[in-house]
Amino acid sequence: MEQERVPVLVVGAGYAGLSAATLLAWRDVPVMLVERHPGTSVQPKAFGVGPRALELLRPVPGIEEELTGVWAGIGDNMRIAIARDLADPEPHMIMGDEKEELAFMRELTPVAMVGAPQSEIERLLRVKAEELGADLRFSTELISLEQDDDGVTALIRSRDGDRLVRADYVIAADGWRSPLRESLGVPTTGKGTLGQMCSIMFDADLSGLVNEREVTLWYLQNDVFTGVIVTGTGVGAHVLGVNLAEGESAADFTTERCVDLVRLAVARPELGVRVLDKATFDIGHVLARTYRAGRVFLAGDAAHTMPPTGGQGGSTALQDGCDLAWRLWLVLTEQAGEQFLDTYDAERRPAGTLTADAQLANLGVRMPPAARVGYPEPLEDPVGLLLGLRYHSTAILDEPGDDGSILEDPRVPDGRPGSRAPHVELDWDGQRISTVDLFGSGFVLMAATPAGQGWVEAGRLVKERLGVRLTRLLVDDELMDVHGRFQERYGVGGGGAVLVRPDGYVAWRSKDAVADPVNTLEQALRRILSR
Repeated sequence: MEQERVPVLVVGAGYAGLSAATLLAWRDVPVMLVERHPGTSVQPKAFGVGPRALELLRPVPGIEEELTGVWAGIGDNMRIAIARDLADPEPHMIMGDEKEELAFMRELTPVAMVGAPQSEIERLLRVKAEELGADLRFSTELISLEQDDDGVTALIRSRDGDRLVRADYVIAADGWRSPLRESLGVPTTGKGTLGQMCSIMFDADLSGLVNEREVTLWYLQNDVFTGVIVTGTGVGAHVLGVNLAEGESAADFTTERCVDLVRLAVARPELGVRVLDKATFDIGHVLARTYRAGRVFLAGDAAHTMPPTGGQGGSTALQDGCDLAWRLWLVLTEQAGEQFLDTYDAERRPAGTLTADAQLANLGVRMPPAARVGYPEPLEDPVGLLLGLRYHSTAILDEPGDDGSILEDPRVPDGRPGSRAPHVELDWDGQRISTVDLFGSGFVLMAATPAGQGWVEAGRLVKERLGVRLTRLLVDDELMDVHGRFQERYGVGGGGAVLVRPDGYVAWRSKDAVADPVNTLEQALRRILSR
């Protein structure tokens, strides 16, 4: 049987799989992706890309421009409410004027809020991955997988027959039922299956109910059904999700019934409705106990299935894929030791669990039966999930006295190791950029002039010794600190330095000058990279 060789095999073409394939290809890592369906999703599914996910995707040329060119501004005009229907005179507003409520975000990140549907993002990622050279194979199914000390052998099946693929590593992004997770025997926790929902994609004239370029997300609670409706998506279609009652199945949702449900949801009995597509899916809360099984890494729903109440499931899956891409790149190019890959589970699993639990808590409030016994309480301040997640692993050199927290207020950035590197506006030869623009292609060492020159020279020597891609930058030299915030937001004095990873997280810092910056930096990088 014919056998092919590839460093990374990705299983599944959802958010996690496509983002991994795109970022691996962008880093010149050969990657093959197999997906049993003939193409990406036609259902809008999730809406919006969280700022953290977009920060990770934006180094790939064209992605941010294409998304923000059409969808920026829609994310800034979002209303979320609990109501009987769209004509409810007294809805309970969860989120009203998003522009005002999230105005502070512009101080924390250079990316725009984007309201694109999942179908559009998946389409864009597929195009980018193929442009960059990723081998994407649709209508192709993984049949079996065997691991050994040197790699993984996978049997895949397509219309052309069976073939073997030999890979160094595999990314299991094959959905919440994840046959790969099951075959590997990875145990799970969580509430399990919580119910089913029928997603009805429809076209209708909602003039007077939906404002132009405004996404409205309404959790509907009435005597006939509970569910959610998303309107004003700008894709020529809207989506109504209806929770299946006990004893119901997908067969109960005929086209005629779907039309009636849409009319009830928008409170327009005579509305002309055209049903474009419908699909039934499970709502679940399933958490893998480990994100790594030998040479296989779980990502997206295979790692953490969460209810859709909160809108962070898709963004979390995108972050998983992007996260695996840079870690695998470092190991495959021998910049990092193989044990470095253990940091994926150590960092992403607590983040995935926290996000899934937060959305489970929202489910109990927004989609009855409410006040479910044993459900967590909703987060008092959910903004931390957007930009305030902290990591702890051997790839982060915590400072003495670190409290080990995994959530912080991003409104008060302090540059601690384990936190997202803060946004600071810089001037680079007359062009305004953000520190966030500096991250993605490798490690970045930043120090402030004039005392920081020693760190820059140390970075040059350590880069040569270790063969690590490392950019050294002096703030207030070639980069001008426009508002004088660098030292405050990164917590370094005039003689200090900070090391930022490819994912834009602070790995290590020295608040002040040291006697031997070369040895200090080299030892820090060796520990971070499991060298």
